[in-house]
Amino acid sequence: MSCSVFVSSVVRVEERMLACPDRLDIGLTFGLLVRGRHDPASRIIGDTWFHSMHSPAGPVSLSLGLDRSAASVHVKAWGPGRAWAMEHAAAIAGLNDRPDEFVPAHALVASLHRRLPGLRIVRLGSAYDLALATTVEQRVTSAEAKRSWRALVRRHGSPAPGVHGLRLPPAPEVVETLADWEWRALGIEGRRAATMRTIASDAAGLDRAVGAGDAMLANRLSSLRGVGPWTAAHVLLFAVADADAVPVGDWHLPRHVGHALARGGRADDGRMLELLEPFRPHRARVWRLLMAGTGGPPRRAPRARIHDLMRAEAVRTRW
Repeated sequence: MSCSVFVSSVVRVEERMLACPDRLDIGLTFGLLVRGRHDPASRIIGDTWFHSMHSPAGPVSLSLGLDRSAASVHVKAWGPGRAWAMEHAAAIAGLNDRPDEFVPAHALVASLHRRLPGLRIVRLGSAYDLALATTVEQRVTSAEAKRSWRALVRRHGSPAPGVHGLRLPPAPEVVETLADWEWRALGIEGRRAATMRTIASDAAGLDRAVGAGDAMLANRLSSLRGVGPWTAAHVLLFAVADADAVPVGDWHLPRHVGHALARGGRADDGRMLELLEPFRPHRARVWRLLMAGTGGPPRRAPRARIHDLMRAEAVRTRW
């Protein structure tokens, strides 16, 4: 591993080359952190992931590029949190993950594990942005959530440090003071807005909980009004690399897991947990492999119509 600092009159960047002798698939590993093709805060271009976030040391932008020929990962960081990012670069890149320690007996899961060796469990080391973005996804379609997240970051975020045109998600003090009409203009109703305000008010506490370990973060999240097991599981998976986190309450996941592991059998949350139980402490790794490597159950109903809350609010306020 090596580390260097480049200083210019415009930006200051820290860089680090990390040895990566094992497989790393940028798309499989970081794809869930990119909220759509037009996410202002996170994107993947080729074998490089670009991301902005509020770290415990301040705002930071990252680029994490895979160099296959050199079997290495080139990490760059800009902003007040760049030294913190360098310190935690290996965990953020998923290089502390040990997928080889997972030896599943189930034939399908074992096949997927061999076929998709580049899927890593990463540890971002920060929970606020994850909790905010995951709350936007509560109880709405994927398309609605991506649209609201994009609007929230573009309208109320700030330019991220660095040179890649990213934007930071809105800071906690911004989220806490957004008026009700602004939330409605983003397509976010009062219940989710209240949860996001609660998360913003406890942003520092969430970061302290991340540093204190998985159990502390889980307890902290569960104490926040509006944050349930589904939201907490997504945050735990990426904030502290909880390879056993299962998002109970997901609309699609139980059916997908049931279809893959029970030979087409339908499944609710209880059945999903039963099917995943033999894979502890790697249940998150398993459901991610299943989602990435198997087709879901056949659609049995027409696609839901998306109600455009942002457009409806714009029309309402126009008059």
